[in-house]
Amino acid sequence: MGSTSKRQLPLSSSSSSSRAASGQGNAAVRFKTSASRRSVTPNSRVHSNEDDSDSGRVRVAVRLRPRNADDLLSDADFADCVELQPEMRRLKLRKNNWSSESYRFDEVFTESASQRRVYEVVAKPVVESVLNGYNGTVMAYGQTGTGKTYTLGRLGNDDASERGIMVRALEDIIANTSTSDSVEISYLQLYMESIQDLLAPEKINIPITEDPRTGEVSLPGAAVVKIRDIDHFLQQLQIGEANRHAANTKLNTESSRSHAILMVYVRRSVHKKEDEISSQEKVNRSDVPGGSRIPIVRKSKLLIVDLAGSERVDKSGSEGQLLEEAKFINLSLTSLGKCINALAENSPHIPIRDSKLTRLLRDSFGGSARTSLIITIGPSARHHAETTSTIMFGQRAMKIVNMVKLKEEFDYESLCRKLEKQVDQLTEEIERQQKLRKNDTDELEKRLRECQNTFAEAEKNLVTRSEFLEKENTRLELEMKDFLNELNHQKDLNVLMRDEVASLEMSLKHSKQYQLENSTCQQVLADTTQMYEKKIAELIKQLGDERAHYETAEEQLDVIKKLLSESQQKIQQQKTENSTYQKALADTTQMYEKKIAELTKQLEDEHARFEGAEEQLDEAKNLLSCHQKPMQDEIDELKMRLHEMGRHQELSVNELQSLQSEYNDLLSEKATLTEELHAVNQTLSVEEKQRKTIENELVKLKKLVPENDHDFEDKKSYVKESIGKESSAFGAPMGLHKSNPSRETISGQRATIAKICEEVGLQKILALLTSEDLDVQIHAVKVVANLAAEDINQETIVEEGGLDALLLLLRSSKSTTILRVASGAIANLAMNELNQGLIISKGGGQLLANTASKTDDPQTLRMVAGAIANLCGNEKLHMMLKEEGGIKALLGMVRSGNSDVIAQVARGVANFAKCESRGIIQGHRKGRSLLVEDGALTWLISNCNTASASTRRHMELALCHLAQNENNAQDFKSSGGVTELKRIAAESTREDIQNLAKKTLKSTPFQAEIHAEL
Repeated sequence: MGSTSKRQLPLSSSSSSSRAASGQGNAAVRFKTSASRRSVTPNSRVHSNEDDSDSGRVRVAVRLRPRNADDLLSDADFADCVELQPEMRRLKLRKNNWSSESYRFDEVFTESASQRRVYEVVAKPVVESVLNGYNGTVMAYGQTGTGKTYTLGRLGNDDASERGIMVRALEDIIANTSTSDSVEISYLQLYMESIQDLLAPEKINIPITEDPRTGEVSLPGAAVVKIRDIDHFLQQLQIGEANRHAANTKLNTESSRSHAILMVYVRRSVHKKEDEISSQEKVNRSDVPGGSRIPIVRKSKLLIVDLAGSERVDKSGSEGQLLEEAKFINLSLTSLGKCINALAENSPHIPIRDSKLTRLLRDSFGGSARTSLIITIGPSARHHAETTSTIMFGQRAMKIVNMVKLKEEFDYESLCRKLEKQVDQLTEEIERQQKLRKNDTDELEKRLRECQNTFAEAEKNLVTRSEFLEKENTRLELEMKDFLNELNHQKDLNVLMRDEVASLEMSLKHSKQYQLENSTCQQVLADTTQMYEKKIAELIKQLGDERAHYETAEEQLDVIKKLLSESQQKIQQQKTENSTYQKALADTTQMYEKKIAELTKQLEDEHARFEGAEEQLDEAKNLLSCHQKPMQDEIDELKMRLHEMGRHQELSVNELQSLQSEYNDLLSEKATLTEELHAVNQTLSVEEKQRKTIENELVKLKKLVPENDHDFEDKKSYVKESIGKESSAFGAPMGLHKSNPSRETISGQRATIAKICEEVGLQKILALLTSEDLDVQIHAVKVVANLAAEDINQETIVEEGGLDALLLLLRSSKSTTILRVASGAIANLAMNELNQGLIISKGGGQLLANTASKTDDPQTLRMVAGAIANLCGNEKLHMMLKEEGGIKALLGMVRSGNSDVIAQVARGVANFAKCESRGIIQGHRKGRSLLVEDGALTWLISNCNTASASTRRHMELALCHLAQNENNAQDFKSSGGVTELKRIAAESTREDIQNLAKKTLKSTPFQAEIHAEL
């Protein structure tokens, strides 16, 4: 986007002048430490006396955790292995009573140091640098249980003085930013080498990208939340802490199982005076229209890293999933230590890419960020090796010198928005001017066209007028000539009139002779008229006969219509009859036309002979036409009926053709169905062959797979008890076999199962779960259970329908072995949060409850209890689990009296109570506990003292978490729970449980009970 200005961090007045001289540049943000840098150890608290190379050195402080009850109990006969000298900023580490080593740090905090002092010394200088435009990092490193999360991420809801560095840092940042500045955060965790978003838990395995030009590391898939105020930040932090992975170990009841990284992005506008503007900025300003100054912003990033504690497996007691988590934690911390060693020794190769943690912290060590490291240690001599390793890590980190750089950028985005707005305004103004100019042009063109039309119309009128006058002149001349000719013609007429008068006088003389001849003609005309009247009467009679003949023909046509509607087979006969009638009609018509022609001829002959009788003949013709018109109408009607009959015939033929086509379609469809049936039969035969092939392969598998139940691996990652107290694989009786096979045996079984899965295929193995052969089902479900014991196989099993097949076995099978092994496989799948939701949504909770109710086998009950206990660890499923009877079934399994079953029941109740307590603290869970409603409280109180140590620990945790719900206070008072809480606070073997019980007893609901007893 724009050019970037970077300057070294000003720590004193002497360094500010050098910053102005070498402040501008285009170098990358990240710089590796040069080969010439040296190890620097501070000799004074006065920062103004430190040189430039010391200004970017990693600052390291050490904090000592107070002794707890475990330390007091185990180290009663030994002195502390650590001696602090805070005034000299030194720490002495005793190897034995006569030998010790001294180490110097930037700051040493005793066990009584307050959270505020730790923040002001360690983190506040970094926060101030971030506000000034520099990147910064605050990180905590140390053994598990030494107070890293307390130092960094403590919320301090009950006591504000206990707030950690995260909350205090955001308080200072928000207080020193204005409304024009922005503060955004991302909260992530590195869990088993997978980056997950704590603010959006659905985002997992987020990739890391690096800018090839600047080397900056970014996480494009992480959620970025803009912070409004400190309350908003606390709310987001609580959400993230609730989603972070934690577990209960021997060293820490709330041990973090992931590295937490809080990323704070600060963007601040910079307002410089005229004399502070550099020459390059003035050149850039000259390129901007109007000479406007380009705004400058400072973008900085603060990383607050809460590393998971390093631990030794033999001390933490981790196993199963916890063991896998510990491996990844120690692996990433080892990679970080290698990078610190390489940087401290000026090695040419820095193994940054060995771990995602080192890639994320690339800028913090050997980069351009100002980094502060606080290492936390414990006083116990039992952890002397871990304390020594932590101190040496801090000593090596103090040798690293970062090249702290200021990152300033021209805010081209805001300038671009401003210029775009001006361009839009100017564009609108230009468009408005162009529109006005266009309107003026249109108006002028319109006026010009009107003037041209008026001129053309006037010219046309003149031409028309001229032509009219010429025509009028010509007409007058012609009229004058006609008038002269008329006068001449009148003269000629006068002459003719004279001749006509003479002729009339001559005709008058002859008229008398014509009168005599006329009387004779009248007599002859009367006789002729009588003769014609007789002929007309005969014609009328003939017309009546023809009408009767037509009526008969009409009746016959009706009969034909009826015959046509009765049967379609007589169509041809009807056609013949119709043609006959048409022929008869044509003959009759022709006959009448001949007669009419004869009459006409006779009339013409009579007219020729008797011209004087024309009027009588006309009357006879009119009479004949009047009688001929009704006959023509009847003929037309017959033609219409015949046409209608032809149309009905065509419809019948079309219908017959349609039926024929439908019949042909049915025949073709029948042929198609026959072909499909043949194809289905072939498919069934092929599937039958495949089934037989699979059964043959299964016979081979039986020879490879061990026959005894205990030869298969039983994954026990969900049971947090000692190895010696576990039962054998898939429910073998206690004492018959060793509780856990050796590592060699487990490796051999895993190799065998992997080989079987590769040779046969997972789909075929799952298909065998539905076999009708009970022995085949047992062997197949054992293989699936062993595959489900590995996390890498669980997703594939669920996708291929393995979960559905296992649930179907629980629903339908009556074999105790199948129920036991299928329940164990479901328990292994229930270790995954996504699988938990699928199990409940498919009715798994109810099936597990039904299985528990219909069996008394202790090992089957142990597997079912373990599966339900894992489901209890998901707060979202609590209500559905209760509705399906899972809680009642879990508590009902104590009827067996088996210690292993009771241990799983106690673990499930503890998981359920812990999730409920967390939901109440976070504010999205209210009301009386679902466990209390099902009678779990009474069972816990009555069995808390009689169970084994591990089971009793789960029961005590469950009681403490249930007591934190104020709605359960009345039940605790009425059932004697308060007395049990007092006993736990005084006699529990775990200090964290004692503290939790004491904290609960101090709450308001139990104060009145305690005072009453006093």
